[in-house]
Amino acid sequence: MPIKVQRDLPAREILENENIFVMDEYRSLHQDIRPLKIVILNLMPLKEDTELQILRSLSNSPLQVDITFLTIESHVSKNTSVYHLNQFYTTFGEIRKHRYDGMIITGAPVETLEFEEVDYWKELCTIFEWTKTHVTSTFHICWGAQAGLYYHNKLVKKRMEKKLFGVFPQKVSNRKTPLVRGFDDIFYAPHSRYTYVDAGDIRNCEDLLILAESEEAGVFLCMEKDGSRIYVMGHPEYDRLTLDNEYKRDKSKGLDTDIPKNYYPFNNPENRPTLSWRSHANILYTNWLNYYVYQATPYTLEDLPDEGRNSL
Repeated sequence: MPIKVQRDLPAREILENENIFVMDEYRSLHQDIRPLKIVILNLMPLKEDTELQILRSLSNSPLQVDITFLTIESHVSKNTSVYHLNQFYTTFGEIRKHRYDGMIITGAPVETLEFEEVDYWKELCTIFEWTKTHVTSTFHICWGAQAGLYYHNKLVKKRMEKKLFGVFPQKVSNRKTPLVRGFDDIFYAPHSRYTYVDAGDIRNCEDLLILAESEEAGVFLCMEKDGSRIYVMGHPEYDRLTLDNEYKRDKSKGLDTDIPKNYYPFNNPENRPTLSWRSHANILYTNWLNYYVYQATPYTLEDLPDEGRNSL
């Protein structure tokens, strides 16, 4: 799938070296095709790493995607340069009158705080409400999923005794749902979090459908039955070394973080981690783009309905 980004975005050169088709603005304007407009609200501290990971995940479909990166106005990023944010990101105030085919809201390292204690919570709530009328389908990741479930469905997250950390097997349910089409019965996905949303609470919400869960890691994937919102509790976009970097970072800070489960061969951090989740991550993003964005969005975004969507 051609991904349209700015010509000088640092991730572009890396993607091209991986033989991923990346298109700049000039070439896109000279094609007689309407690309899907996807806005990515990047709440992760290492924004350039997350950009690369998500763009890789979106690169396995024949659909052309036009990417807009969004940053929060009410929070100052400490790990990404002002130049990078000014050059490649926009703010909600600049796009609030625009409509998008799809949106991705990433995780954020603020799980131990109550949602209302997060300094940009009010702005995020405004964005959540805006997606109801300006986005065909929104894909929430990790803390972004917990925050979305809290805002839209009043589901409260719960704290675990220790950090859930590693790569865990997930079992597929509701297999006829297009989002998990092509999945094996059991697949693996990375998790890195201190909180969770109880499976029973999700099942008691009549608008939600659980699609994959784990005995140890809990619910991994659920969605609004009309496809308007997807909630992913783990990090399928993670690269091979992301958990490795997190583990070494935690240890350097003196944190009592266990070795990530099912990750290093022979459970030895000196070994190169096993990449066991990439294929299902690719299928997940491709299914979302195909069934819940491309096939559900109107050709003219101004025709996006103010509320309600057809169930798939």
